[in-house]
Amino acid sequence: MTFSHVVEAIDLLDAPVWGREVAGVLEEVGLEVDVNTVTGDKGRTDFLTITLPGANGRLTGGDSPTTGIVGRLGGIGARPEAVGLVSDGDGAVAAVAAALALARAARRGDRLPGDVMIGTHVCPEAPTEPHEPVPFMGTPVSMEVMNSWEVRPEMDAVLAIDTTKGNKILNWKGIAITSTVLEGWILPVAPDLVELYEQVCGVPARVLPLSTYDITPYGNGLYHVNSILQPAVSARVPTVGVAITAETAVPGSATGASHPGDIALAVSFVIEAAKRFGAGRLSFHDEAQHQEALRRYGEMTHLQGEGASGR
Repeated sequence: MTFSHVVEAIDLLDAPVWGREVAGVLEEVGLEVDVNTVTGDKGRTDFLTITLPGANGRLTGGDSPTTGIVGRLGGIGARPEAVGLVSDGDGAVAAVAAALALARAARRGDRLPGDVMIGTHVCPEAPTEPHEPVPFMGTPVSMEVMNSWEVRPEMDAVLAIDTTKGNKILNWKGIAITSTVLEGWILPVAPDLVELYEQVCGVPARVLPLSTYDITPYGNGLYHVNSILQPAVSARVPTVGVAITAETAVPGSATGASHPGDIALAVSFVIEAAKRFGAGRLSFHDEAQHQEALRRYGEMTHLQGEGASGR
């Protein structure tokens, strides 16, 4: 059950832990974990890359596609300003819980068809920053650095999990998905993911609205609902956000605001998506439609860049 793994991950990340301590727990269940410490102007963080070979994945000599799961966040804690796991840390909780669930399933003989790569980072001392309608968690390093460690070239599609409670545009407690984003294009919401959402959650699919601003790089002065689609700035493959949401605007720096049931929905969703995607039974987009859009209107990759500065 993913719920028990979420509770375990919350208990682990509620303490002032760093990446090596988290990796140790994951390695105990047989996972391969790379830990890389990066220091920025606002502190340090530890990036974790977790690799789970599939039964027919490239790591085992097969050709099934690789699912990328990114646990996106600013930090798991805001010490010394706040003690404990912050709401913004839910992305890391989901990433760790997904890794634990997949590893234990594999030990029992249930390996997914394709490889799964999970990227996230651990910082219990992240800064906070102002944002409307509620404050956000900041990050010790730039978004460009985060993407370089968390979005790997081996990934054939990316599911980015992020707490998305600091807004007033999606007032729903649970999870929501976004449209597929691919090289600067906001594509239609994938029908396969809508079907999967309704299967996992048992309710009609909720979709987080996106603007073009949301898929451009942070730091350009444009409004972003949060960093959920920042992996799409670096990725050259279909990227979908999996938002953990609330009925009220909750600050990312709030403690005591991580809800295991909601995180478990996100974990179940990405695991089920990885099962289907690795088996060739799930599409993130209609490639023929995308090619027609490119033929008619050209590439939109300039939106993945910094754009023009000044006037």
